[in-house]
Amino acid sequence: MALSDVACRSLKPREKPYKKGDQNGLYLLVMPNGSKLWRYKYRYFGKEKQLSLGQYPLVSLLEAREGRDKARKLLITHQDPSLVKQEEKRQVQASIANTFEAVAREWFEKHKSKWSPQHAQTVWRRLERDLFPELGNVPVKEINTPRLAQVIESIEKRGAYEMARRSLQYCRAIFAYAKLKGKIQNNPADVKAKDFLAPAPRGNFAAIEVKDLPEFLSKLYRNEARLFIPTQLAMEMMLLTFVRTSELIKAKWSEIDFDKKQWLIPAERMKMKRDHIVPLSRQVIAILEKMKKFSARWEYIFPSQRTPRMHMSNGAILMGLDRMGYRGIHTGHGFRALAMTTIMEELGYPYEIPDMQLAHAKEGDVRRAYDRTKFLTQRQKMMQDWADYIDSLAGRSDVIVGRVEA
Repeated sequence: MALSDVACRSLKPREKPYKKGDQNGLYLLVMPNGSKLWRYKYRYFGKEKQLSLGQYPLVSLLEAREGRDKARKLLITHQDPSLVKQEEKRQVQASIANTFEAVAREWFEKHKSKWSPQHAQTVWRRLERDLFPELGNVPVKEINTPRLAQVIESIEKRGAYEMARRSLQYCRAIFAYAKLKGKIQNNPADVKAKDFLAPAPRGNFAAIEVKDLPEFLSKLYRNEARLFIPTQLAMEMMLLTFVRTSELIKAKWSEIDFDKKQWLIPAERMKMKRDHIVPLSRQVIAILEKMKKFSARWEYIFPSQRTPRMHMSNGAILMGLDRMGYRGIHTGHGFRALAMTTIMEELGYPYEIPDMQLAHAKEGDVRRAYDRTKFLTQRQKMMQDWADYIDSLAGRSDVIVGRVEA
């Protein structure tokens, strides 16, 4: 007699396991501890076998019958249901083992010996920060192009335009590796960034890329364009502090706290009309010490070449960049875009830290009433890390600020 749900619920445990049959080889095995287990008994090429179909009531009578019927259909095609189930389990386990993070680790280990230690660290940091949170636990074969595009676009939306493109490049390489290893059939990252990512907005402010920095630093530090020394040092300080041009050229000695190593720009000179703290790295302090030779007796740190009592002109930085050969390639404001992107991508700082240092909050934003010391400890470390990073790109220990004498 076929089982019913009421009959299944009413079965009581006994001292020894016993079976209660349904139909066509399906039965319920009742254990002494009260567990009720579905089993399907069948013969495969003359050999009696059984297939586990789950535990009642988690697997209902109807579901157990569906499992039995699926197994019977396999038998018709000469397939062993037990072996098919084992293969399905193996595939599930393989999917778990072949998550995006697991495959990315394999790829990383294969390639890191080709890279410098610093580059390897940068690549791994980018994977951990931008890709693993969304894709790390997802089996690679379940990641399709639309899903990947959403992750890449989320990086773009926070303003990390170059990072979005590099993340796509990493994914393309990781999935290519997975394809070679037989883990996937198609590469979901085999698309062009320009097909779904917007061009990085530069507005009217041209900016060099990080790959161009070593050459730029060489020209600046050696003063190949024979710039007025305060102009050269102003450009160095702008690079290291990434303030706006107007904020830099109007900097006053009274705003510098050498003990705290801070520069407090008053609200009236800030675009957002609020005081702004700029932590000063050792390299910036060295620049200021050098500038004392030129302007310690004047109000402004960076004096006009013709009228020292006045501050440097607004076009002095741009003119200096022109003389260095960067007309249309880089602007004073370009230092800000360069720093924002590079600090996140190369130094691994989250968006909020450089964004706060850049004073990017929009007028009317809820952040307008912010505490000017927000993230100050992190910003202090970031500014020193940034200055040290710039020094490392210069590639010479004998290249220091103020390297060109008057």
